[in-house]
Amino acid sequence: MTLPTLNDVTSCLSAYDPDALPVRDAQRIIRDFIKPVDGIDQVPLLAALDRVLAADIISPISVPAHDNSAMDGYALRGADLTATGPVTLAVVGTVFAGRPCAVVPASGECVRIMTGGVMPAGCDSVIPQELVAAIGAGSITIAPGVIRSGDNRRFAGEDLSAGSAALRKGKVIRPADLGLLASLGIATVPVTRRLRVAFFSTGDELRSIGQPLDAGCVYDSNRYTLHGMLTRLGCEIVDMGVVRDDPQALEDALRHACENVDAIVTSGGVSVGAADYTRAIMAKLGDVSFWKIGMRPGRPLAFGRIASNGHSAFLFGLPGNPVAVMVSFYFFARDALLRMMGAEAPLPLFKVRSSCAIRKKPGRTEYQRGILARGDDGAQTVRITGAQGSGILRSMSEANCMVILHDEQGNVDAGDLVEIMPFEGLM
Repeated sequence: MTLPTLNDVTSCLSAYDPDALPVRDAQRIIRDFIKPVDGIDQVPLLAALDRVLAADIISPISVPAHDNSAMDGYALRGADLTATGPVTLAVVGTVFAGRPCAVVPASGECVRIMTGGVMPAGCDSVIPQELVAAIGAGSITIAPGVIRSGDNRRFAGEDLSAGSAALRKGKVIRPADLGLLASLGIATVPVTRRLRVAFFSTGDELRSIGQPLDAGCVYDSNRYTLHGMLTRLGCEIVDMGVVRDDPQALEDALRHACENVDAIVTSGGVSVGAADYTRAIMAKLGDVSFWKIGMRPGRPLAFGRIASNGHSAFLFGLPGNPVAVMVSFYFFARDALLRMMGAEAPLPLFKVRSSCAIRKKPGRTEYQRGILARGDDGAQTVRITGAQGSGILRSMSEANCMVILHDEQGNVDAGDLVEIMPFEGLM
């Protein structure tokens, strides 16, 4: 199958301008260009957490398998209940969960039943033990109006019926899904193979932790945030360290990564600085676009597919500033990497009121670091952390959400609704 080129994808956009690209257009191009990887792993149920389902899971059984009681109490015929006076029923047996019972109560009779016990034939209701008006040696008395016919009865297959889809392909498996699969007796699960992602930083000024910090140099923080974000996605990661500002070193690093992984994430080197060789090397190795995106922070971004010795990998060239790296990853690379895994897991976005005024010019999308809190009235509000420079990484650590101000928006007044993305579960 012939894969589309970036030009094929961008030609579908009207007024495509790589030097002034709206965020939503860049996201669309990436989404349309990315393709899922091949390969399925069969893993034990307990190893399936956070993996992506590679096929629908069809329920082999009905859950529950039988009509059963939702309460400890007494199973009875709803027709025996009256609205005008108390009813006394004879207790003719006891039903325990997991133990068959052949007792079939007649009209005027009931059975003691435990939670999960199979409903006896003819019974359609359960009165909880604590609602029984009186309990005698062999009978119970029920006051009028305490329960209705059909109360506290679980129907066979009301959770899942045999042959129906329990979980759909593309779902990221969470703890509740493990329990659901266990309830079906499923021991192994088909999941998409782990995505292999290489990442490195570029720049002669960067030093790794443990190295002396020479004048004009800084410690490389981007690799550590990328490591954390990629780990949260469940990727198999390859940390390639820091690559110096040298054309051959960059080409060698990109070729080595391309031949061994599915995707590459770089930080730095995608602007137009004199020492930013990454653009030329990326263009030499494949089909790569270089964008100036209408956003803050994180204007420069490179995206495409590079090839070396018969292998190819998708490439995400992120900016070098620490906050811009994280913003670009979450709003461009994250969705693409999940798409490569075959997963559909959109960012969690919702609206809350801003507790402060926020300055914003229309025409670009801004991602501002925010602190989501609950006010005295119980309602959630958000405020920004303060200075929003793209190098202020401390503000990302202080924040618990990102405030998203879309390109058409202007200034925000206190009390206005704004869209936010909480960090919990992402960072």
